[in-house]
Amino acid sequence: MKRKNVESIAYHHDEDRQTLQKFIGQYTWDHRPLVSELVRQVGAALGRVDAVLVFDPSAFAKKGTESVGVQRQWCGRLGKVENCQVGVFMAYVSAAEQALVDMRLYLPKDWARSKARRAKVGVPSEVKFHTRHELALEMLDEHTDVLPHGWVAGDDEMGKVPEFRGELDARNERYLLAVPSNTRIRDLTAEPPVYSGCGRQPKSPWQRVDKWSSALAQSVWATIDVRDGEKGPLTVEATKVLVRAKTAPGQGYDETLVVIRERQADGSLKHDYYLSNAPPITPLAEFARVAKAAHRIEECFHRAKSEAGLADYEVRTWRGWHHHQTLSLLATWFLTQETRQGKKIHASDHRPTDSRAAGFVAA
Repeated sequence: MKRKNVESIAYHHDEDRQTLQKFIGQYTWDHRPLVSELVRQVGAALGRVDAVLVFDPSAFAKKGTESVGVQRQWCGRLGKVENCQVGVFMAYVSAAEQALVDMRLYLPKDWARSKARRAKVGVPSEVKFHTRHELALEMLDEHTDVLPHGWVAGDDEMGKVPEFRGELDARNERYLLAVPSNTRIRDLTAEPPVYSGCGRQPKSPWQRVDKWSSALAQSVWATIDVRDGEKGPLTVEATKVLVRAKTAPGQGYDETLVVIRERQADGSLKHDYYLSNAPPITPLAEFARVAKAAHRIEECFHRAKSEAGLADYEVRTWRGWHHHQTLSLLATWFLTQETRQGKKIHASDHRPTDSRAAGFVAA
């Protein structure tokens, strides 16, 4: 099926379309127990102490103004303001596999303050306005004990907010968060300007991370084999330095700036910039591993959208959005388990795979 929505599924299986639509959009079943069971199964199947929790807002383009949470707002995937809904997603990435495990719908301030709009789409009274970063912290607090991990990661939309980095540090979470190229830092290892003898001792100047990295000598870049690719080893170049960001968390503390660059097909170099509260002695290879793990959330989205209809919903209500997203995550996890189960079967073993062992089981 080209689109994995209720109408297509009903037609494909010769079922009543309206019954399925009511099940998704109107019936009052609670999706949270299913999410909790999904998290438990992912943690049990993929759990590793060095795994990475990845947070990423994902936008769904929408027409009109009636769907819950929709408005013209920043769409990170398009790099511009667009009419859309935004969900904040949490993925679990380990050496075994990766999977989307939870989500929150971002409700903009105008929606959160409008009683009429909330009532029309069934937003529960207890739901208040939360920033995208607060929604990520909610998911972290809820699942941190079930999902063993060593790192928290996210794109530059997550990393550019100092309060988010500070909250992670306060929770003793080790983070590696992407930041924009215009992030201003002070290199704490650089020689300060010559003291004139008057006033305070001068400090190294503030500078953009892209300007700082462009001035580096080739000798400071280390080549790292991240993993084996289809066309040979995937290598990147990386460097790190102790800095103080101008947008430092809370009262301000030092962070490690990590810059990773990769040669593109056209010969150009793509640079990614990260801030971390991990000690500067952390090996560059570990920083590179975590950075590449964070990118695997894109694989999660691709599979969920192409194979489980994550973006193919036709509901406008709060309840309908969460029902559809939950079922899509469960379907994606089932497909992931089926794939993993198939890989474990020896080529000479032609017995059918027991889907019950790999599928999602909920009481």
